[in-house]
This record gives sequence, C-alpha cells and structure tokens, in this order.
Amino acid sequence: MPTLADVAALAGVSKATASRALGRPDLAAPETVARVRAAAEQLGFVPNRAATQLARGKTGVVAVVVPTLDNTFFNPIIGGAQARAAASGVQLTIAVHSLEHPAQLAAVEHLAHQVDGFLFTAPRGSDEIVRAAASYKPTVLIDREIDGMTSAVADTATAFGALVTWFTGKGHERVVYIGGPAGSWQDRQRQAAIRAAAEPSGATLTMLGPCPSTFAAGVEAAEAVVAARATAVVPYATSIGLGLMFALLNRGVRDVVVSSERMVVESLGLHEVPSIDVDGERLGEVAMDQLMDLLGERREPAPVRRRLTVPIESAPD
Repeated sequence: MPTLADVAALAGVSKATASRALGRPDLAAPETVARVRAAAEQLGFVPNRAATQLARGKTGVVAVVVPTLDNTFFNPIIGGAQARAAASGVQLTIAVHSLEHPAQLAAVEHLAHQVDGFLFTAPRGSDEIVRAAASYKPTVLIDREIDGMTSAVADTATAFGALVTWFTGKGHERVVYIGGPAGSWQDRQRQAAIRAAAEPSGATLTMLGPCPSTFAAGVEAAEAVVAARATAVVPYATSIGLGLMFALLNRGVRDVVVSSERMVVESLGLHEVPSIDVDGERLGEVAMDQLMDLLGERREPAPVRRRLTVPIESAPD
C-alpha cells in the first residue's frame, strides 16, 4: 500500500509539502498541488481522513445531544442528521444529556474536546444552561429557538392551532389539550397557538398537564378528559394520544376524537381523525446542513433560524 512518503518522492517534494498539498491545498502553490495529486492518483494513494482532519485542528466528528432515547420523536431526526453528516464525510456520535441541570455542563464540555460541533435537542433546559453548553463549540438547536442562536424548528405550534380550528369548525365545543413535559419550549409555543385558535370559536378549552411524552401519561389523562366532557383532544405527543385512545376504549368511550400523526391515523384506519406529519428526517438534515455551514465559516456567522412547515391533513367529510 503506497504511503505519503511514496507520493512525496514521486512528486519530488518533501513529505510535509505533500501532506500540505493534499490536506491544505490553499497553503501550497497550485503547480505543487497538481503535481502531488497526480502522484497520489498514479500510486493509488488514499489519504487518511482522520489524520487529515486532525492536521486541520478538527476531529471530523460532530455530536447530536438528545434528552432521552425513550422518545421515538428523536429517532428520525438522528437518522436525517447522520445521513447528511456521512455525505459531508463527517462522523456522527450520539450523547444523552437533558441540559436541565448546570452539573451536566461538565460532561458537555468534556465531549466538546472530542467533536467539532453540536446539534442540541434540549426542549426543557433553561436558556442560560443551553447557551453555556453551546459556548464550547459551534451549535445548532433542533426544535427550539433561543435569541442569537442558529436553529431548525418544526413549526408544530401552527399545526396544533390548525387542529383546534379544524375541530371547532366541525362543531366541537369542548376541546382538551394534553400538554407535554414541564418546561418544554415547544409545549409553550403550542399552548399559545391553541389558545389563540380556540378563543374566536367560543369553544371550551381545557388544558391538562404538564405530562411526560409517554403512553402511561395518556392512560392517566383519560379520567380528566372524560370529566371535561371533551369531544376532541389534541395531545402533545403521539405516545400520549395512543395511551388516551387505549384508556378511552377500555372505558367504552368512543365519541372522543383524538388527533395524531399521519402514520397512526392511516394504520388504524381512523378516517375521521385529522393528522399532522412532522418530517423528522428533514429536520435533522436541515440542522446538519446548518452546522456544516457554521463549521465552514472563517468568521462568526449571523444566527439563522429555519422553520419547517408541518402540514395538517384534514379528515375527509
């Protein structure tokens, strides 16, 4: 297997010059770069990507930080980010930190020495903690916005407001929203959108929560939903909605419509239920593209916010 020394000898340059021509061509003369590349091609030399990255002061690794691996919402986001990272020749590693407590900053700082940048999904941490964590390396927030930080967000708040408008437009006079985890940024956005959508209709809106994004939380919410005499429910997460559906059926309650994601609606044949579709893969792709842009900048770039539209698919009449 040819080595860098072989390439240097064939090109008639030093090993250091050959390394610079292949790894940092902007620092070498164009004719030298051309001669070294021709020699590498002739010999079939393949540069060690990791060594090249380290020579540039980079690791070639980025991290996506999620608060938990129990919530399947993060899975397609990770998948989309990994696909984009691979296309850019970068490795993706996954770390679990909720960023809710200052003590977790030490672990993030340690990780920062091993990666070039971060993707943070930190729905519940305070702005101060998230800012502190992001100070270690270039960072993109996923599904959350903080002033002065680059972010990619699925605009579920607008979609949830549209769900309530759809329900009240169909004559539902008692609507329940089952909120998400305490401190969730997205939950605050959704609550505001839902209240704004319900107010003009005159419908009675009951807000439940906070609740963890679990099947069990939906089961536990069933009693309050029945007590509210709700005919329509918008749950924060699919898992909550599934738990609620299960509990209501066990109680013999079949006249409550629970919104869900498109996959659930289609697989269960719930033709009377409106659905939304969050493209998690696209969200991960956009966030990784943003991070690649940050890592490629030679100066401090202005923060960029991307909001991805989340469509609502109305149930047929």
